[in-house]
Amino acid sequence: MDVELLIRKHALANALKYDGKASQGAVIGKILGEAPELKNEMKSLGRHISQTINEVNSISQEDQRKELEKIAPELLEKKVHVERGLPELHNAQMGKVVLRLAPYPSGPLHIGNARPAVLNDEYAKKYEGRMLLVIDDTIGSEEKQIAPEAYDLIPQGMAWLGVKWHGNIIYKSDRLNYYYDAAGKLIEKGAAYACSCNSMDLRKNREMAKECIHRNQPVSETKNMWQKMLDGFFKEGEVVLRIKTGMQHPNPAFRDRVLFRISERPHPKVGKKYRVWPLLEFSWAIDDNLLGITHIIRGKDLMIESDMERFIWELFGWPNKEIIHLGIVQLEGVKISKSKSAKEVSSGDYEGWDDPRTWSLQSLERRGIMPQALRQFVLSFGCNANEITAPVDNLYTENRRLIEKEAPRYFFVHNPKEIRIDKAPHITSRLRKHPNNPEMGFRELSSNGIFYVTHEDYKSLGDGKVIRLMDCLNFIKNGYQSTYHSLTIEEYKKSGSRIIHWLPVSPDLKSVKVFMTDGTYLQGFGEPALKELKIGTIMQFERFGFCRYDHDEGGTMVFWFTHK
Repeated sequence: MDVELLIRKHALANALKYDGKASQGAVIGKILGEAPELKNEMKSLGRHISQTINEVNSISQEDQRKELEKIAPELLEKKVHVERGLPELHNAQMGKVVLRLAPYPSGPLHIGNARPAVLNDEYAKKYEGRMLLVIDDTIGSEEKQIAPEAYDLIPQGMAWLGVKWHGNIIYKSDRLNYYYDAAGKLIEKGAAYACSCNSMDLRKNREMAKECIHRNQPVSETKNMWQKMLDGFFKEGEVVLRIKTGMQHPNPAFRDRVLFRISERPHPKVGKKYRVWPLLEFSWAIDDNLLGITHIIRGKDLMIESDMERFIWELFGWPNKEIIHLGIVQLEGVKISKSKSAKEVSSGDYEGWDDPRTWSLQSLERRGIMPQALRQFVLSFGCNANEITAPVDNLYTENRRLIEKEAPRYFFVHNPKEIRIDKAPHITSRLRKHPNNPEMGFRELSSNGIFYVTHEDYKSLGDGKVIRLMDCLNFIKNGYQSTYHSLTIEEYKKSGSRIIHWLPVSPDLKSVKVFMTDGTYLQGFGEPALKELKIGTIMQFERFGFCRYDHDEGGTMVFWFTHK
């Protein structure tokens, strides 16, 4: 068995799978999978495996692919195109499908809202139909406040995501008279009644399936109380309008639900023009009919609201709509809370609604996530009611495919540690701006024996081992002293243990801050060639990750971290 060939081919295959950087654990796993008899020799082979991985990681992906094609072509991944089609919609006719996206304006759309937005957009295109944008800005609970800035942030996020709506934006706060008219008709039918039970009694009666004294009051009494609600006679919390769904319904939450309640809070768009506001299911039952909606895509958490809509349509004799429920998508390592984000934005603890901790579409754009990557990511879940848990790294993989080929490379040393390498020659290193695209040009770094490396790298360097400064020179560290060893990569390959990035100690270095996804900043130095970057450029700091150049802050270049 050619052990060296075995190690080399699996290092190359793993590197090509993960953007040119092989992982030692994964490579060892593949080696033992093919040659389990080598398990007892792993300790002695470890250094050779590590050295091979460093060599492989130091060459371009193009060269990695060429070498693997030569020595083990069977390990090259075959790219198979899979068509990610969406299931057909029931009762959908070409050119006649009308969908709607109905965000509540408590903040901008976030990564979780992207799925229904994209699905509505895709189906509108698929059936050559229309998708309406309806801002669901009826007054909600005390805990769920409207954020005035969301009126602009929501359509901005949709435009960035490439989601198109037809016609003007519709605001529910402009449509209260439609809801009042429908409520009046339900009252006339004897299907709704005004109730002054307090919330505790209302809840208790539902649990016991007990009718309250107001349920069978004359229609004239309900009409009188309803008018008083509209005229301001009652205060907030004193009276609600309820619908007669049946107090014997098997689901207590469905029993005679509330349709309207009084709120004294001023509305950010219409002020105090209205004080009686409909609940979500009633306003949507009316609008889905009036707006000609044919298909509704919504979360599975709104099942009872869907049942309520159907109940109201039946009362009015209106045709049913097709309702598609989506399962909840949980992203590993991601916590999304609009209410928490609103609080932190308001207090100034977050940078704004585009702070990466909000996971808003604005934050993803500012970090350097491509809208096409987000669309592909959410479309990979399909359109179904399955509960899904997915790593956010899948989004980053989609994004990396789009940006990797165009992102220039530079060195950034955060938390810098200065080291002097004795006897090091003066060197001018010529580095490619992109390992696989020489047409992007080169950048030069001149060193005089004094370097910056990261504190983390410095602490991890073992004494007596050959270390390579990437594309520069090799040295050996012994205690606090570092000594020049050799110049070439070939010399390093003989006994080297690690390759790290670096910067020369120079007044020409750029001051750099990187805003991380957890809201912290990493500070350090970047190479002088960074001055060529234009604001908005997405690039890669080698051995650190992709970043987007955001702004200049008094001479310090500020980047937002995209992902590894």
